[in-house]
Amino acid sequence: MPPKPRKPDAVSSLFPMRQSTNPIDPSRKSLNSTVFWRLAEDIPKPLQTGLMVASIAVPLLLWWLITTFGTIDPTFLPSPGNVLTAFGRLWSTGELLQDTVASLWRVGVGFAVAVFCSIPVGVLMGSFSSIRALLEPLFGLIRYMPAPAFIPLLILYLGIGEEPKVTLIFIGVFFFNSLMVMDTVKFVPKDLIEATYTLGGNRLQTLLQVIFPHVLPGIIDASRINLAAAWQLVIVSELIAATEGLGRRISVAGRFLRTDEIFVGLIVIGVIGLAFDLSFQYLLRLSCSWASQKR
Repeated sequence: MPPKPRKPDAVSSLFPMRQSTNPIDPSRKSLNSTVFWRLAEDIPKPLQTGLMVASIAVPLLLWWLITTFGTIDPTFLPSPGNVLTAFGRLWSTGELLQDTVASLWRVGVGFAVAVFCSIPVGVLMGSFSSIRALLEPLFGLIRYMPAPAFIPLLILYLGIGEEPKVTLIFIGVFFFNSLMVMDTVKFVPKDLIEATYTLGGNRLQTLLQVIFPHVLPGIIDASRINLAAAWQLVIVSELIAATEGLGRRISVAGRFLRTDEIFVGLIVIGVIGLAFDLSFQYLLRLSCSWASQKR
């Protein structure tokens, strides 16, 4: 008796499979015409490199064209040459280096302390429903309070030194990073935890040897994202009676309409942020190569 034909399911009826009449030759070197729009797939390295270069080169080219051939007042949009001149002037006097070091120190200390505290708190909140019920409402409440709104209280409690600046960055990173780590831990497969218990593992071993390694890529990604928030807050924190820093440099330049110096400060912050972002990506590939291969 011949087998009955298989009844198509809902997905196959909506998207019937079509046999390709033009099979792809693996040895073919040229790019497919739809390679740019591959869904959830890697693109060839040459295309990836070209797109990354274009993302920086095209805006720079447009900036140069507008300021060179347009009739825009340099006070509103300085040319790349004017910005380079301002960069050289600030660097030669040592002011730019001093401002950069001051901002790096504030971001580094505030961000490092926030991440160091938020990782264990987030892991505990994601692992234990009791800890989550105890802390999540409070963290959710504070998360919606803008960190700059704490400035008057920080000045009142800590004065106008470095402490309120670093604390502001800590507040702006700690609660968000804790909740993001918690969400990462919540989605650890329960089968993985049950298998650990079945093999004789205790609660501490499950936390340190199973849950933490499993969520480490998510922790690194969460920290990388929240580092951008730390750099945004350093601009605000340096308005608190700061005598140096990239945020103060931008603020003073804006007061005297030195737009070229504003661009210098913004570009320096962007370059430093990009360097940190690439460092986090390298750390992810180095420490979690198994996770990088899945992406």
